Amino acid sequence: MADKGRFDEATGTHTTGHVWDDDLEELNKPLPKWWLYVLYACIIWAIVYWVLYPSWPMMTDYTKGTLGFSQRALVMEQVAAGKAAQAKFRDAIAKAEISEIPKKPELLNFALAGGKAAFGDNCAPCHGRGAQGFKGYPNLNDDDWIWGGDLEAIQTTIRHGIRSNADDDTRASDMPKFGEEDLLEKAQIKDVAEYVLSLGGSSKDADAAARGKEVYAENCASCHGENGEGNQELGAPNLADAIWLYGGDKADIVTSINTGRGGVMPPWSPRLDDVTIKQLTVYVHSLGGGK
Repeated sequence: MADKGRFDEATGTHTTGHVWDDDLEELNKPLPKWWLYVLYACIIWAIVYWVLYPSWPMMTDYTKGTLGFSQRALVMEQVAAGKAAQAKFRDAIAKAEISEIPKKPELLNFALAGGKAAFGDNCAPCHGRGAQGFKGYPNLNDDDWIWGGDLEAIQTTIRHGIRSNADDDTRASDMPKFGEEDLLEKAQIKDVAEYVLSLGGSSKDADAAARGKEVYAENCASCHGENGEGNQELGAPNLADAIWLYGGDKADIVTSINTGRGGVMPPWSPRLDDVTIKQLTVYVHSLGGGK
């Protein structure tokens, strides 16, 4: 190592005097002053921030800072302010009958906004973001309702759910498992499935449909109606239209007759307050299929 630096003519820079392997020298090129000033400013700012604001986590708490600032407290204040601003609308919805809400424009707009948010948080995973439904999950945009599509009916369905063990007032309709419980023979199930297809004009086997008509009359008509028109009081779907919850081809219909399906929707009254349920009801009703 050299005792002192020298001027390096090739680079026009002095060296530090450090030499490695006899010929590798270190040029003396310190950081620009502006860069150092920025670094020092950042260090000073970090120390000031550390003193003024919460910064260091501890075992069960954290340093509060001399200003006592809390982002959580700020958020809670904003939430409280938002709730206070909404209070008059929520109070009005709480006191109003569900049928009265659509008649008041301001209340309707508030209910629709809240209902849309509640739908996205709670219903969209099953029914879809656009309420278009999926196989086994009803489309809420059409006018085909198993349990009725007016405001009161929708509210009851949301509040108590369908075939839920968690609510004594749940919607309940149990279609027999005609195949699994050996109530009908396989040939009879295929024939009645063909007859169900004929109700919507899509049967391809007139003989099977004719045989299935008698089976339908004895086993299905009491719930679904003589012509497959359905019965909302019993939760029996319309079998004569082109809207199918579990699919409308013969294989799907045969599976439905065999197993009875029996989908479950949870009751939302334990999870959502009364005002939110009303808002959700109004929103679902507004999607286009409400009656």
